[in-house]
Amino acid sequence: MTQVIFGDRVGRQGRIRVGCIAILFDEKGEKVLLTRRGDTGQWCLPSGGLEPGESVADACERETLEKTGLNVRVKKLVTIYSSPDRLVIYADGGKFQIIGLAFDVELVDGHIQLTEETIDIGYYSLPEIQSMDIFPHHRQMIADSLAGQAAPYIR
Repeated sequence: MTQVIFGDRVGRQGRIRVGCIAILFDEKGEKVLLTRRGDTGQWCLPSGGLEPGESVADACERETLEKTGLNVRVKKLVTIYSSPDRLVIYADGGKFQIIGLAFDVELVDGHIQLTEETIDIGYYSLPEIQSMDIFPHHRQMIADSLAGQAAPYIR
């Protein structure tokens, strides 16, 4: 099971890993797509790690397809998240400080589908999200997207 530890500069205990996160709103721009992870049961934006030979846009688009069945296109970078006070420990023992790049994306095509990693998927309004067990920094990324700032936030 994936575990997250918080503490002063706890990221020093791990290696750096780049994660790419997709922020996809419904056609009305009122609800955001969230996935529920099979390993922790928590809700999150579609996301995953950058692989060798990929651009960050490629990784964001691939991970969204793998997690949701939806093809998306990256529109713009919203947030660079790099807290040194957060360490992710995976079931295999890997420890990482995640550098998360959150992107606004647009839907190209596809149909929502569940996977081994994703046990639930749906579009949710901001009031609904407030009561969900969602990654806290993903909640911030959604707010950053809605703020519509031209330059990316650095957090």
